[in-house]
Amino acid sequence: MQFAKGTLWERIVRTTEHAKAAGALLPIPTEYTFVEDKGIRFFVRVLASLSRKDDAWKRQKQQEAAGRKVNPFLPPEKDLTVAEISETHLAVLNKFNVMERHLLLITRAFEDQDLLLTLADFEALWTCMAEYDALGFYNGGREAGASQQHRHLQVVPLPLAPEGPSVPIEPLLVNASHAGLGSIPGFPFLHSFIRLNSTALHKPKEAAQETYGLYASMLAAVDMTPPAANGLTRQSRPYCFLVTRNWMLLIPRSQEFFNGISFNSLAFAGSLFVRNREQLDRLISFGPLNALKSVAVEKNPY
Repeated sequence: MQFAKGTLWERIVRTTEHAKAAGALLPIPTEYTFVEDKGIRFFVRVLASLSRKDDAWKRQKQQEAAGRKVNPFLPPEKDLTVAEISETHLAVLNKFNVMERHLLLITRAFEDQDLLLTLADFEALWTCMAEYDALGFYNGGREAGASQQHRHLQVVPLPLAPEGPSVPIEPLLVNASHAGLGSIPGFPFLHSFIRLNSTALHKPKEAAQETYGLYASMLAAVDMTPPAANGLTRQSRPYCFLVTRNWMLLIPRSQEFFNGISFNSLAFAGSLFVRNREQLDRLISFGPLNALKSVAVEKNPY
């Protein structure tokens, strides 16, 4: 049964405390700093240790190499399960979370992460985002930062950083397009950006219909194949997709790593993760925007 309207945040908090007590939730401790680059204060977390997540990943790869299919979402851990979101989606906590209250929206049955998003995905996303102010995102494929092949969108509460704008890239959005599909001045890579009419976004089904259509247009705008009307469509290239109540952003990807640093969709919101101080120094030296440019797709020069 789907959760009662207005109760999702309470469920997330309650499930988080239970999962910590049960040892099911394994937060990754971090320190943080800010790196300024061309008007953006990038929020950079330095991970204290990824050993538990790395160990779990190695075990999964060993099992897959031995011919066993491993899917942590089928079934999801009971202690991490927050709520039934819809007939097609469940909400579970991110087991190895860096950010507090990090929610995964997983499909009940297996769907490939390399397939384009569906209307049902958007309905599940807006059902959650109507409950509290959040950033939703999707890592479209391994090269976009996806760590599991089972379809999962992600939702993290705003603000992303303890100080500054709610989303670190917001200073660049002031001069971004205000009507229709457009772009963000200062982003030196191919992308598509659009502002949303937030008055309609508290009605999840209506919001899903509107934003699913915009998502298809955004894909076409960056020369990617939009969803087919008659079924699931495999993405024509990896991409990152971000959604708030005020805007959506889509970025085609060329690769996952910059000098050993993995970037997922959150990086394009201005929230980055590095494993150690050496990676942080590398990021500072090269510049976050240049690093993002190196893992995205070059703008068409014409």
